[in-house]
Amino acid sequence: MTAETRQGEAPAAPAAPAGRRKPVPWGRVALHAACVAALLVMLYPLAWLVATSFKPADEVIASLRLLPSRLEWSNYSTAMDGVGDVSLTRLLGNSLLVSGGAVLGNVLSCSLAAYAFARLRFRMRRPLFAFMIATIMLPHHAVLIPQYIVFNQLGMVNTYWPLILPKFLATEAFFVFLIVQFMRGLPKELEEAARIDGCGPFRTFARIILPLVRPALITTAIFTFIWTWNDFFTQLIYLFEPEKYTLTLALRTFVDASSTSAFGPMFAMSVFALLPIVLFFLAFQRFLVEGMANSGIKG
Repeated sequence: MTAETRQGEAPAAPAAPAGRRKPVPWGRVALHAACVAALLVMLYPLAWLVATSFKPADEVIASLRLLPSRLEWSNYSTAMDGVGDVSLTRLLGNSLLVSGGAVLGNVLSCSLAAYAFARLRFRMRRPLFAFMIATIMLPHHAVLIPQYIVFNQLGMVNTYWPLILPKFLATEAFFVFLIVQFMRGLPKELEEAARIDGCGPFRTFARIILPLVRPALITTAIFTFIWTWNDFFTQLIYLFEPEKYTLTLALRTFVDASSTSAFGPMFAMSVFALLPIVLFFLAFQRFLVEGMANSGIKG
């Protein structure tokens, strides 16, 4: 330490020699390379699906090449015609109707149930919440037959009601738990201030709580839309008429009706089925990350 250095002040770090390069962080380079390789592996099925939708029929199974030898645009024109007398536009509309109704029902009912469990005080609240969480472990197939009997006696089979109505009854315990975890992080002073201003429970929920839990609600909407859009088994059980088929059921009918000679149009229709999910996810992915991070569901 020189005499010019002030007392109590740390000495300056020695300057690096001129012309000397910083060492290459090979560990970070290897990590990024591994992430890129994993991304390519995960995206390969999607790339194969899109490429196969442009292949001629004789190249779908026989050729192992990713890119087609020529672009077969007729696959998409055939897919646009739909299945039988039902056009692709009608199938997309049916899927949007079922998925949109499920999203509306889940967001409304699960948010109300979560508000009751998270912010209200009533008898048997904790046992009821524990019982609701336990229903997550109940397989869907265990209640399928009783539900079918109930809807059949109500005359709702071969309609969209069995696919939409249960969503308005807060039957998805996972989403109730997610919104409960988000609501528990809100300060209680907000409700106390609303109570002083004369707001009741429903007005407090609509004016105060609901706008603050928007990330959790959007997360619920995204997962509900994706799961309902991709659902096959439940729709297969309740829908009989081709005019009411969703796009998922139409893909199965497309294969049965056209056998193995129409793989190209089938993959083209699969691309149409993927587009709404991708667009929906890209539009709300920021809220999805925010909702999962703030709801207490962390790794």
